[in-house]
Amino acid sequence: TVEHGFPHQPSALGFSDSLRLMAIGTRSGAIKIYGCPGVEFMNLHEQNNAVIKISFVPNQCQLITLLDDNSLHLWSLRQQDGISELQEERKFTLRGPPGAPPSVTQIKVLLAHSSGERLYVGTEGGSVFTLALPSLKVLEEKTVGHEMALRGLPDEYASRRPFESVEALQEHPKNPDQILIGYSRGLMMVWDVTTGCSVQHFLGTQQLENIFWCRGAQQIISCHNDGGYSQWETTGDPIQQSPMENKVPYGPFRCKAICKITWVTSRRGSPYIVFQGGMPMASYGDRHSISVVHGSQQIAFDFTSRIIDHLVICNSDPSADHDDPRALLVLAEEELVAIDLQTPGWPVIQCPYLVSLHCSAITCSYHISSIPLKLWERIISAGRKQNTHYSNMPWPVDGGVNLAEAPRQRDLLLTGHEDGTVRFWDASGICLQLMYKMSTVGVFQTDMDPNENLNSQGEEEWPPLRKVGCFDPYSDDPRLGIQKIYLCKYSGYLSIGGTAGQEQEGYRWKGHEQLHARQDPVRFPAGFQPFALVQCQPPAAVTSLALHSEWRLLAFGTSHGFGVYDFQRKCQVMFISTDIRHCPSLWAGTNGGTVYAFALRVPPTERRMEEAVSASQIKEIQLMHRAPVVGILILDGHSVPLPEPLEAAHDLSKSPDMQGSHQLLVISEEQFKVFTLPKVSSKLKLKLTATEGCRVRKAAVCTFGSCRAEEHVENHLTVLTNLGDIQVVSLPHLKPQVRYDCIRKEDVSGIASCVFTKSGQGFYLISPSEMERFSLSTCWLIAPRCKVDPPEPSANRRSQRGGSTERQNERSRQVTWTDCGFQK
Repeated sequence: TVEHGFPHQPSALGFSDSLRLMAIGTRSGAIKIYGCPGVEFMNLHEQNNAVIKISFVPNQCQLITLLDDNSLHLWSLRQQDGISELQEERKFTLRGPPGAPPSVTQIKVLLAHSSGERLYVGTEGGSVFTLALPSLKVLEEKTVGHEMALRGLPDEYASRRPFESVEALQEHPKNPDQILIGYSRGLMMVWDVTTGCSVQHFLGTQQLENIFWCRGAQQIISCHNDGGYSQWETTGDPIQQSPMENKVPYGPFRCKAICKITWVTSRRGSPYIVFQGGMPMASYGDRHSISVVHGSQQIAFDFTSRIIDHLVICNSDPSADHDDPRALLVLAEEELVAIDLQTPGWPVIQCPYLVSLHCSAITCSYHISSIPLKLWERIISAGRKQNTHYSNMPWPVDGGVNLAEAPRQRDLLLTGHEDGTVRFWDASGICLQLMYKMSTVGVFQTDMDPNENLNSQGEEEWPPLRKVGCFDPYSDDPRLGIQKIYLCKYSGYLSIGGTAGQEQEGYRWKGHEQLHARQDPVRFPAGFQPFALVQCQPPAAVTSLALHSEWRLLAFGTSHGFGVYDFQRKCQVMFISTDIRHCPSLWAGTNGGTVYAFALRVPPTERRMEEAVSASQIKEIQLMHRAPVVGILILDGHSVPLPEPLEAAHDLSKSPDMQGSHQLLVISEEQFKVFTLPKVSSKLKLKLTATEGCRVRKAAVCTFGSCRAEEHVENHLTVLTNLGDIQVVSLPHLKPQVRYDCIRKEDVSGIASCVFTKSGQGFYLISPSEMERFSLSTCWLIAPRCKVDPPEPSANRRSQRGGSTERQNERSRQVTWTDCGFQK
């Protein structure tokens, strides 16, 4: 399996400069690692506790996670048969002395040392503990107690400093033997781990949120809860009473806390100052923002969901003179946003993965396999015209190597959304990428002007806010929601059904009252163009939709009935009485277990515009158990499902056998039943509901191939029940083949959202923002295949400068490595 979309409830972010990998932790205990497109790793903590901190071990294929139960977990990317896997190596919980309060060992911050041999953890009790890596053994003699921080301080300052927690830890950019410790009440201290004593104190008085040690090691930046930040000089006295400069960017009135700040140098002149928060409390207290300042340029990026964390990706060469920031990566609660810091205007970089599927709530989905190249290129072309505002910078998280084979065919996943949009996703490979977005809003009269620019603002506005990201959970009109989608890949016709009984060769909506078509002219962008709008009466939500592009007919149903629309002549198909026997037909099933059969009279192509299509009812079947009809299928003389419209005409399938007797398969919630045609007599049935309470929810015909003989294929019926299990049933004999547990039966929304593909795969929502993809066929396995190689040793690594004697002594104490299963 593979997961598409954005992780549900993210809680932590980590990044490795040496591996160029990004890690995201969630509240459910999931850990996900991403590199270049196609490089993905995922695993779960056993406890399912929230991940609150992630720290990569520098220059190693390892990372450490901290959970909200105060446990530490060491993970490794290990190669097996040329493929890397994410494995948990060990876990550890920091314990305090008997009788000590929990805050003494409650971990708040992590710092993995550049040597890869130590981990520093700061606690609420004000202590910094040192753990050996990879054994996670506490080095007691290296512990820095909070009382050590007060040594040598002026009495008047030390006497008013109560018990403090450690808020931040930073390693000296030039000297790996020194670390900077920041305490909650404003005190900061440079500690020498070799000599075990303090080197310098910075006597801050404002509550501390975070710190940053600049690249040249001559400045320290601290940010505070009053919305300001301070610059401290490290080349001055051992005890500094006040900073060089205090600044409140959006003052002078009360501002939100700046909870994180980054100060990086650039060869283009002024440094880049990136900070989270700091907005004026009165007017912008509800905003989620990150500000970027570079010389005279300043922008506050405004997000629609809470910001979890952010980081600045810089030049990866440690020997360079400048940081040279490339991109700003922001993890928000509902989306991931990357901003190009090298292109003027700082545009957004389009994400190749972690897409926000739920930018507006998903209301339906539809999958199409083997898209013709011509249609594929047209969709790509229309999508590119929509994406001109994105940066051309390559994706900055580019670690690892993707070993997966190129996709064998072009697949589309279409999702309908509550705001009236349909999004087209490239579902051919591991990464689900947005290709094109179509909106139906412009067709209807709503309160919003379709030509309105939501991002427009005055140039002189202060703070200089710019809205970024695509997550927008609010719909202008709930009737705009999309309920059903049908795309003919051969003709390019798209039909969309809505919530308020409207449906279009291109759109639809939902609600209690019908939506009215817009009367004034509306310019539609390149892509699918609406040309017909059908309104059902009463305006109930469309529950089923079928389009036959060869006959130019559209059939649709609601909870109040069904109809047929001729979209070539743009008129309703009349139902008349006739004795036509051998002709096209329409089959419709109801929730009451009734199946209606209609004969359709479709004029020849040359008289199509002059003569109307007509329909007549020829049969009505009432199932004895009266269970709702889930699906209807026609099998030809060889018991093969009929091809899609125009499929045989394009030589993409064999022509159906019209000589032998055809069969009708009716799939209800409780059983499958086969009827012979044209007499419509019962032939055989399979009752699937032997388990109490079992009901069929989804059914589709899938093609299963052989890995040994490519030319051998079989068509089977794939069924999903309300218990979350998937069953494969043979056609036409209705013999159960296999059964798999797939979705939890409590996951009602996941079961309702499931969609099968023709190749035996499936998609379903595992959360509002994520889809899981599974495969029932061994010929169509979709899973990440990638590897990550350890970074090559570099003479310029700062971890190799100094501290060699101390590290040798520490190695001699770590005799437990081999006991823990590691080979040194």
